[in-house]
Amino acid sequence: MTIQAIAASSGVQPGTAATGTALSGTAAPKPAQTMDSSMFMSLLVTQLKNQDPSAPMDTNQMMGQTIQLSMMEKMTELSTGAKESFSLQMRTAAAQIIGHNISYALADGTEGSGVASSVSIAGGVPTVAVGGVNIPLDSISGMTAAASPAPTA
Repeated sequence: MTIQAIAASSGVQPGTAATGTALSGTAAPKPAQTMDSSMFMSLLVTQLKNQDPSAPMDTNQMMGQTIQLSMMEKMTELSTGAKESFSLQMRTAAAQIIGHNISYALADGTEGSGVASSVSIAGGVPTVAVGGVNIPLDSISGMTAAASPAPTA
């Protein structure tokens, strides 16, 4: 008795790309570097379609994979929330510096001090203006209260 090989039902012919076009020197799309829920579901559906009917997937494995997907999504949400919270904290801290004397040390070795006159939150790290120089918030090494004006009699 001879056994015939079963052809793949994907519709992709040898020598062609998944879109049905012939393979050539064109650049392949860049592979995704992160695994998201749609990729996971696609893999799971493909796994279920191609499983051996005489030995189906263990339901415990499937539940475990579903739980892993859920945990991955929650961890991604936590990471995003933590980044947003940190960004808000940096902006709040930068705004509270206005009017205070600060000292700073830049990456190029420049050190200085002066009164913070304004804050820009346009970039990833807020910058504080001190005497016409924009200082990144993470370069500030110290802060003191601004000298209060002498009372007039």
